[in-house]
Amino acid sequence: MYQYLSSLSQTRRTIILSVLGILVALGVSLLTYLGPIGPVLVIVAALFVVFMICLFKEPSVGLLVLIVYCFLFGILSREVGGIAYGIGIEIFLLLTWITVIIQHKRYDWTRLNNPLTKLMLMWFIISVVEIINPAGASVMGWLQEIRSTALFPILIIPLVFLLFDSEKKLNRVLILLIALSLMATLNGIKQIHIGLSPGEQRFLNEGGAVTHLLWGRLRAFSFYSDSGQFGASQASFVLIAIVLAIAPFKSWKRVLALIAAGLSFYGMLISGTRGAFFALVVGVLFLIFLTKNVKVLMYGLIITLLFVGFLKFTTIGNGSYEIYRLRSAVNPKEASLNVRFNNQMILGEYLKHNPFGGGLGVIGTWGREYNKDKFLSTIAPDSYWVKVWAMYGIVGLTIWFSMMMYILGKCCGIIWKLNNVKLRYKCIALLSATAGIFFCSYGNEVINSMPSAVVASVSLAFIFQSVYFDKKDPLPSINNEPKLTS
Repeated sequence: MYQYLSSLSQTRRTIILSVLGILVALGVSLLTYLGPIGPVLVIVAALFVVFMICLFKEPSVGLLVLIVYCFLFGILSREVGGIAYGIGIEIFLLLTWITVIIQHKRYDWTRLNNPLTKLMLMWFIISVVEIINPAGASVMGWLQEIRSTALFPILIIPLVFLLFDSEKKLNRVLILLIALSLMATLNGIKQIHIGLSPGEQRFLNEGGAVTHLLWGRLRAFSFYSDSGQFGASQASFVLIAIVLAIAPFKSWKRVLALIAAGLSFYGMLISGTRGAFFALVVGVLFLIFLTKNVKVLMYGLIITLLFVGFLKFTTIGNGSYEIYRLRSAVNPKEASLNVRFNNQMILGEYLKHNPFGGGLGVIGTWGREYNKDKFLSTIAPDSYWVKVWAMYGIVGLTIWFSMMMYILGKCCGIIWKLNNVKLRYKCIALLSATAGIFFCSYGNEVINSMPSAVVASVSLAFIFQSVYFDKKDPLPSINNEPKLTS
């Protein structure tokens, strides 16, 4: 638009801008007749115009706004309501992709030729083919489920390769992610110690209290869909902050990272999410393995073992509900854990005769809404791994799990070869968080829900991108760091 106007004469440019101004003024005047909604629409329209101008000037803005939206759209859902705000994710992705395609000459499309993008495309194709699954699940259920299961990753990951093409942009995204997570932490603390907003109270009144009020104690859920997502997300940011705190950065940055880690850990505790414990432990193991630092390895293993032993073999701190709740994560006789195992046994019997599963959307939220006539819709998956098994069958679960293990292993190999020390620690932070999210998804639906879904997708793409950053701006080699050598 700017280039087009610049090519016109001064007179024509003045006429066009004057006509546009008159049309905007008329539109605003007409909107005032709509009552209170009118000014809101004007504000939204103005923000949209500003967003589109920024988007065409710098398309990476679209991806940054998307990340913010994925963290915060729960506020709109609870406090405003009226529409399905999740569709905003597709809108931001569509607008960003349109801009990138229009300005395609600006980007290095060869970067999309990598294993991560190819595997995500393969999984998307498998998910599309699931529409003809002989089990006959609802097409509407398939349409709703494929969004988080396969569509979002295949749309987000290539955009990261095209738009976030420098370590400077990685730094911006890291800061943005930590800031958004801390906002969620503070809101969770507010829920526990100050009280709930009208929308949050309505969420409990409409059924949320069943899982979020236990023995009269609230499980914080912050902006997110539930406390499971909040707890797992907080655990992943504990890992990110801890890695940044031990990295070779300036002292004040490391202190801030430690504060962020402490706040996030408290946020994890008040969520009452036991699965977050496993995200933390698995992430710490990845952290220890990837640092290749003898001191970090020894201290990390000792601290991890002491922490697990504290929960498993003592009753210290049971007076605190948060610690008591977390301690139940290491209790194999815990009642809800056994309920999950029983559900998995029932699923196992049913899926023996359905190697390709029951189809997308046949279990979980969309199963209850669109597939009430299907047996699988009556069973709670309580796990994203189990959900994949139920939808895709043992064939799909094997493909998905193998794919994820390959991606995590490939990321480890990439990180080990990085020469840029600071870049390597940033990638360790992202991979530790993503690995924690992946393994935590065995206990809850985490990796397919926002914001963990966008954090995992962006993190994996950045790690694969890091080989380009390492070549562009190499810093002192990691060869001077103590390694695990014979």
